[in-house]
Amino acid sequence: MFGLTDLLSLIVSAFIIWPLVVFIRESGYLIMSELVGAENPRLTIGSGPRFFKVGIFDFRKYYHLQSWFSYDSLKRKSKFAYVMVYAGPIIILLAAALVINAMLANNMLQTFPKFWDRFMFYAVFYLLLDTIPMKTVNGMPNNGMIIYEMLRYGKRTDYNHEPFIPATTEVEEEYQEKVKEVEEKKEEEKEEAAEGKGDKNEEMKEIEEEKQDEKQELTEDKNEKKDEIKKIRKTPEHEPDSPGSFGTGAIVHL
Repeated sequence: MFGLTDLLSLIVSAFIIWPLVVFIRESGYLIMSELVGAENPRLTIGSGPRFFKVGIFDFRKYYHLQSWFSYDSLKRKSKFAYVMVYAGPIIILLAAALVINAMLANNMLQTFPKFWDRFMFYAVFYLLLDTIPMKTVNGMPNNGMIIYEMLRYGKRTDYNHEPFIPATTEVEEEYQEKVKEVEEKKEEEKEEAAEGKGDKNEEMKEIEEEKQDEKQELTEDKNEKKDEIKKIRKTPEHEPDSPGSFGTGAIVHL
């Protein structure tokens, strides 16, 4: 039965252990690229807009599972240099797994045993995916296939429609283009909102003017009716008899 404890373990695994293993794996590229002289190396942690950048570390705002490594070129363009770069994740994961497994075997990590068991699971999982030569998404070779092709045939197979390790300069240019597109989109939305607000203000103004006209018409009608009533009140109902007359229907007594 899947209970609350299992849910908490899953959350810890997905949001702490898994990203930690991915970060350690990508650090393998970074360490080896420094040893063989990579130009403009960068380790990007997370995805989405840039949060902040410190040296070769580029921190993004969103979930940091999508960490990746990039560089422009290698100063030492030899078989050994390329093999070491792609062997970096394998070496560092293997070293981490061996050290932690030895510490567990000697009861040196007795606190949070499930945490370290799951860490070992993800570390070995990525270790197998990197080590066993295979083709992955879009026919892209994994690290093991790149190393195998380089050692056996002496050729690079890390070229693809999507580069296995992208160039840092290209990544930065692509990021800046996306930022520019987002900013332009925001400006367009602001302009549309301002135009919509202006149109609304004009409509409100027209409605207000119509109300004022109607009010003025009603006032004028009211004033006219008042004037008519005043005229009626000032005018007598019967005209007075003229002097020397007896009036209509007067009776004369003889």
